[in-house]
Amino acid sequence: MSSLATISDAPALWADRSDAPEAWLARAARWARPHQADVWLAVGLAAAATAETAVTPFDSGYRVPGGWGVALVAVSALSLMWRHSAVLVAVGVSSAVVVVNAAAGFPVGAAQWPPWIALFSCFAFGGLAVRLAGAAMCVAAVTGYVLLDHGQTVTADLAGVVMCFLIATIGGDAARSRRAFAAGRQARTLGEAREQALAAERVLLTERARLAGELHDALGHTVNVMVLQAGVARRVFEDNPGFARQALVDIENAGRDALGELDRLLRILHPRETDVGGSPDLGDLAALAERIRATGRELDIAVEPVALSPSGSRTSYRIVQEALTNAVRHTRSGRIRARVTSVADLVRIEVFNEGVGFAAPVAGRGLVGMRERARLEGGSFDAGPVDGGFRVLATLPARPDTAS
Repeated sequence: MSSLATISDAPALWADRSDAPEAWLARAARWARPHQADVWLAVGLAAAATAETAVTPFDSGYRVPGGWGVALVAVSALSLMWRHSAVLVAVGVSSAVVVVNAAAGFPVGAAQWPPWIALFSCFAFGGLAVRLAGAAMCVAAVTGYVLLDHGQTVTADLAGVVMCFLIATIGGDAARSRRAFAAGRQARTLGEAREQALAAERVLLTERARLAGELHDALGHTVNVMVLQAGVARRVFEDNPGFARQALVDIENAGRDALGELDRLLRILHPRETDVGGSPDLGDLAALAERIRATGRELDIAVEPVALSPSGSRTSYRIVQEALTNAVRHTRSGRIRARVTSVADLVRIEVFNEGVGFAAPVAGRGLVGMRERARLEGGSFDAGPVDGGFRVLATLPARPDTAS
């Protein structure tokens, strides 16, 4: 049984083993595709280094570089093609060339340039492990150069080596820090732009919700009144044709007003249209009261001069409108009283629908819309059954410098 299991598991084991070569080949493919800028840098440095090696005079203590010396310098410079994709390869190859060059008896010359450039890249692009490995390779290369150099290495030469080491490491770290700072600033800029976009989206959603509330309040009230008027006209058509005809006229006027309100809201949605007037306010409550009375309900309404901003006046109108709509929708009889009064520094809006048997209100769109309108104006809202009927009560802050 165990042997059968081993045989059946063989394909899976083979598949697991095949993943490693594929991953290795993928990494090798990335290494084989150096950055174009690094290729140009390596080729240009190789050309300059080989030319410098071929024409620069050398001390008598060194061998003539010849073809092998020029080849070593070219290999060291060309290793910088992997300065980004495999920086440790560039550091290792260029450092090894310095040691081999010294062991062969050639002057260091241009062979010392690529290791410093590669070390700079380690500190500019690599992590901590890459930096330590690159620094260790360069230190090993300097040690090998000092031990194997056929010339006379003086203190000035070692001071220059230390200076080059410090320039490569500190300069690379500074470039890394500057790049990190630029990336952080770009991230902050993108974050601020994202926050601004979200804020604009929230404003847009709020405005759409406000317009939806406007549409609900305006058209919902008008349609309900039209339905009630049509029902009254149908019931009294034979006994009181004059009242029925007046109801039809009121229905026509209400429908025309609804179309005007819908047209106004559509103009608001198009910024190119500048005429967005016609928003109802407390001054339009008289016409609203006539539409309610046309349904056959008894309405007693009183509006005192109050100090409200234009938006507060519109809000007051919408609250009264929605409260009256709910009253004629949910009850068939009973007096309705509406009052808009000033109490200290508040404007009190109260609509009372006489009757009995009212249950606790369900948080429908109408009540939610009235409460939200009052909240946006900095006021309060309450609705529910009381002794003798159902009451809607809203309070808005008065504006002493405004009278409506």
